[in-house]
Amino acid sequence: MAGEGEPGSEKTFKLLGILDVQNIPCARESILYGSLGSLVVGLGHFLATSRVRRSFDFGMGGFVLTTLGCWIYCRYNHAKLRIQQRIIQEGMRNKILYESSDFDPERKQNSNRGSNS
Repeated sequence: MAGEGEPGSEKTFKLLGILDVQNIPCARESILYGSLGSLVVGLGHFLATSRVRRSFDFGMGGFVLTTLGCWIYCRYNHAKLRIQQRIIQEGMRNKILYESSDFDPERKQNSNRGSNS
């Protein structure tokens, strides 16, 4: 039983042996929404037509389309968030760097306001 309870020995869930669902952003949500979409589309088609094979095909199509749609939407938002974080970090770094110097934009604005009055 050696190795149980150690924090570094966490097992991750890999889908098809390649997609690490726990560590890849958006993978878990995409797979869950895809499975739900598959169930809804497949069951809905089966209840409407009573054709098993075709309903399975529609369910697989629903899975693929829902998974890809959720993946693209989530990754787009994730990339947008990372860009916003990078801009904010750069602004904070510049604020610290330029504070109380001649290059400080706030100092220039305050000195211009004071001279105009």
